[in-house]
Amino acid sequence: MNPFQMAVRVLRGDRRTRVSAILTGVGVAVATALVLLLIGLPFGTQARAERALWQQQVFSEQADGVANLSKAISQDYFEGREITRVDVAQLSQVDKLPPGIDRLPGPGEALVSPELAQLMDSRMASQLSDRFGTGQRGLLGEESLAFPEQLVALVGHAPEEMPQNAMPVQGFPTTGAEPDPLLQLLSGVGVVVLLVPSLVLVASSARLTAARREQRLAALRLAGATPKQVIGMVAAETALASVAGAVLGLAVSPLVNLLATVVPWAGGTWQADDFALPLPLSIGIAVALPALVLLAAVAGMRRVVTAPLGATGGHTKKPLHWWRLLALPAAGLFFFFAISTAKENGGVLIVLGGLFVLVGSAAVIGPWVTSAVGGIFVRVWRKPAGLLAGRRLRDDPKGAYRASAGVVLAVFAGSMALTLLPSLESLAGGGRSFHDSVLYLDSDAAGVQQIADKANGELARYGVPERVTPIPQVSLGTSPDSGRYALVLDCQNARSLLRFDPGTCDGKPAVYSATPMDLTGLQVSDGQSAGKPLPDGTVSRSVAARGDDRFSSVFIDPSAVPEGVQAQYYTLAAPTTPATREVVRTALVNAAAGTQINSRELILGNQQIELADLRRVTVIGLVAAGVLAGCSAAIATAGSVMDRRRTFGALIAAGTPVRTLARALRTEAALPALVATIGAGVVGAIVGLGLFSMVDDGPVVFSPWILAPVALGALVAVLAASVCTPALNRVRAEPLADE
Repeated sequence: MNPFQMAVRVLRGDRRTRVSAILTGVGVAVATALVLLLIGLPFGTQARAERALWQQQVFSEQADGVANLSKAISQDYFEGREITRVDVAQLSQVDKLPPGIDRLPGPGEALVSPELAQLMDSRMASQLSDRFGTGQRGLLGEESLAFPEQLVALVGHAPEEMPQNAMPVQGFPTTGAEPDPLLQLLSGVGVVVLLVPSLVLVASSARLTAARREQRLAALRLAGATPKQVIGMVAAETALASVAGAVLGLAVSPLVNLLATVVPWAGGTWQADDFALPLPLSIGIAVALPALVLLAAVAGMRRVVTAPLGATGGHTKKPLHWWRLLALPAAGLFFFFAISTAKENGGVLIVLGGLFVLVGSAAVIGPWVTSAVGGIFVRVWRKPAGLLAGRRLRDDPKGAYRASAGVVLAVFAGSMALTLLPSLESLAGGGRSFHDSVLYLDSDAAGVQQIADKANGELARYGVPERVTPIPQVSLGTSPDSGRYALVLDCQNARSLLRFDPGTCDGKPAVYSATPMDLTGLQVSDGQSAGKPLPDGTVSRSVAARGDDRFSSVFIDPSAVPEGVQAQYYTLAAPTTPATREVVRTALVNAAAGTQINSRELILGNQQIELADLRRVTVIGLVAAGVLAGCSAAIATAGSVMDRRRTFGALIAAGTPVRTLARALRTEAALPALVATIGAGVVGAIVGLGLFSMVDDGPVVFSPWILAPVALGALVAVLAASVCTPALNRVRAEPLADE
């Protein structure tokens, strides 16, 4: 009889081994599906980037050959939603068009995405449609969209009507798509913090009847089975479960990917096949995970192979050495070395490596902490339940820690994420100092009046009262090269357009800024020519900002600008109301022919979208890690009861109350987890600080929510430990002679 036949016979005849095999298969299936999804995230962003490559400006393309296309890229907005606008003018024959674009639009024509077409049909032309010309309108195919809901327009022009920022290019780019670096980093972190709990779940399932299997195989070894035969039987039992689990994981992976496509990222969901991995990579992952489980199972049989008599009769385990405590500081040093290296040279792989080493160090130091907790119990606790728990923790700290490992990693990941998020949120802000309701764009002196006249004409035609105000920009400093950008505005316009409060305007020449300025030696220039000194009597005035912002602007009264200084650049600003906002934007877009129209509100809105993405991914990751950790802890606790069924049966037969044994088991399972979760929370917060230092050197913001992972981890540990009571009741109900 070969090992596989024996394994099948054992699975048929032993219910507990069968349950363990099923749980092992489920654990491998979950791990396989999760890893396939997480590894697929960079492929998904790559697919998005490749579809949207034609929407990007590739500056290097104008270097070689003859340009056949004039192209400008800008971002437009409608009711807070971003519209990607690509303005093109054909200079000569374009041989190849991107997938999803069947033709180039002529002057006045536009190709728009289906979602944008629906919006255009549902609104007045002055609010949206007029921005994209009045000629023929077509639809873009889904192969040209980054995500199904994307709002994008390809607008045709005559060459002489192109925006100022248009550039000659050779057709549309075909290479150079870059995946989302943030999602790449998050998927790498996700692989590290979710793969380990998945493997812990697999290990907990595989060891559900480890002691029973060890005794069975040791008996076979003593009866004459060779080490090769014993290893073959172990490999066969594990392979049947893990391979079946990997196949199941592969089978459910498309469903998991389909669920992931409805999770928004960067403003939209995903197309159905975005997360599909290359077949060789999928097969490699499906083979690697069962191989790891198989390797761990065979390695765990070392005692059976070398000392079968000890395995049947039990043995005294060696105490754990103190050097295990060095694993954490050593891993921490490597992690912060990786951070410093990444800050200097870029790249995230070394950071992920450092993170993986740090996570792995928990498996080294965790059993020592568990043993130390057991020692404290033995010394200070005098009640039966505490003593039983303490003895167990001292006798088998590795096995006891196994039940806590998943919870520890979930708490670590949660603390790390909740340290990063508030700090990243604190970075939100920026934009210029205009009111949220003000739309603005920049122009050079040659085009400013034409844009202003055309926009104001459109606004008059639409019947709205708002008008565009050209605001000169000058340089204020000791030289044109070191000058500070300043808007030239009088008090009245400053009050209506800027978030600064200029206070009482007395008509004197003045320079206004959020902080007092020393005007000695300062000159005003156009940013290119030599500057001229400020007029006599010019004063510096501090103005209070209305609302928080990370940046501030300077504005200068027109009477403080020396004669002869002619601004080279202008900002055109137009106030809006909720009722006229989209109409004013339409007038500006038409007048500026595709030049970027900005507003502070939209800049903040984009930041909030990114933060919402981070929050969403964090919540999903933490929920997944928590569920995996809770399941592995519950399975490990149940397995602990089943492994010691004979001992518990004897204690129950001798009159020990089940309640006492249950209390001992809960203490044994929950208290080491509580201690470990506190440590994991502290380490996670420190790692979050390190990761944030890669983004910004500013202060870190701590939120009370940082304590939530520790509290939830403790709750999960207590709930998982509660499964010991039904397991003990089952032991009591079964006849002890079954052993």
